[in-house]
Amino acid sequence: MFRPSTRSALIASVLIASSCASVAQTKVSDDVVRIGVLTDMSGVFSANVGPGSVLATKLAIEEFGGKVAGKPIEMLFADHLNKADIGAARAREWMDRNGVDVVTELGNSAVALAVMNVAAEKNRVTMVTGAGATRITGEDCKPNNVMWVYDTYALAKVGTLPLVQDGAKKWYFITADYAFGHSLEGDGMRFVKDGGGSVSGSSRYPFPGTDFSSYLISAQASGANAVAFASAGADLQNQIKQANEFGLSINQKLVAMLMSITDVHGVGLDAAKNMNFAETFYWDMDDETRKFSQRFFKELGKMPTALQAGQYSAVLNYLRAVEKSGSDQAEVVMKTLREMPIQDAFARNAKLRPDGKLIHDTYLVSVKTPQESKGPWDYYKIVKTVPGDQAFSPLSESKCPLVKK
Repeated sequence: MFRPSTRSALIASVLIASSCASVAQTKVSDDVVRIGVLTDMSGVFSANVGPGSVLATKLAIEEFGGKVAGKPIEMLFADHLNKADIGAARAREWMDRNGVDVVTELGNSAVALAVMNVAAEKNRVTMVTGAGATRITGEDCKPNNVMWVYDTYALAKVGTLPLVQDGAKKWYFITADYAFGHSLEGDGMRFVKDGGGSVSGSSRYPFPGTDFSSYLISAQASGANAVAFASAGADLQNQIKQANEFGLSINQKLVAMLMSITDVHGVGLDAAKNMNFAETFYWDMDDETRKFSQRFFKELGKMPTALQAGQYSAVLNYLRAVEKSGSDQAEVVMKTLREMPIQDAFARNAKLRPDGKLIHDTYLVSVKTPQESKGPWDYYKIVKTVPGDQAFSPLSESKCPLVKK
């Protein structure tokens, strides 16, 4: 049933319950496990998260038959409109009025950081699957928060360093002017320099943007070998299209610091061919990824992004932790998550660290040419699999105050 909500944010609650009864006595608050999916349903990130992340949550709940620890599972979802104050207000309302136990997705770093503060105050769990600022598990880490899919450190290291080593020594950055963009730019510049390269300049644009002509002209005039886009979603797609129109791809390598399969689909293989970037999931890796992705495709008509696959994984493992512990209490769930094995269609060789970061395999991919692709969504070649302990920052470098040095 859909209900209107304030500030035009979309909210709905879906109660999914199986017919089998259970008399098991558990420590589940209100006798219901409530999951709140706070996402971008209508903005620049909606294709990468949004309705697909809601669907991914639904698929994870269905794997439990709608019940966990003998109690029904309820899902709520809302649009945070990429505004931190709206996201924080919605999360607070969910926790105070609806008894939500975990708020997840949070596909905007500013929104994620704001909601994490609310959850810490209310002693609830947050599972960040769509945001990537390193602060989330760094200086702003929280004891009941996890960061499941990626961070800007891993994206930059896996997606940038190999290109510098292959000869792209001079870089220019076009950056979204907010927390995620700043973090992605900073980590990207670090690995360019670590690899022996240099940064000839950067431009920051007001987020979201549509006309990138002035920034692209500056990048073209810089003489850089590589032009890096520290952005995502619709902004990234527009940047790639406009860069091709300006002819940047003729003499300069275009680098996406964060790109998804829907971005490739949106700009087309002609525009995206041969681009390299870091990924955390690809639907056509093996039988397990194909099985989940076909379920997803059947309902939404497209293959899942890494963020949507990561959302499925995070919710699935949250429910596994509730099932294993018999409780939805935040500290119990977090302790169980850190102790139990984490392995599914998304998470490979995964382990949850004390700072809340999930460490797992990451991939360097190359976009196929139109001639190499065998059909719709056949877009990636996996160039290299990078183990999690090599892709993500070492715990010894963590700025999280929860980490004992």
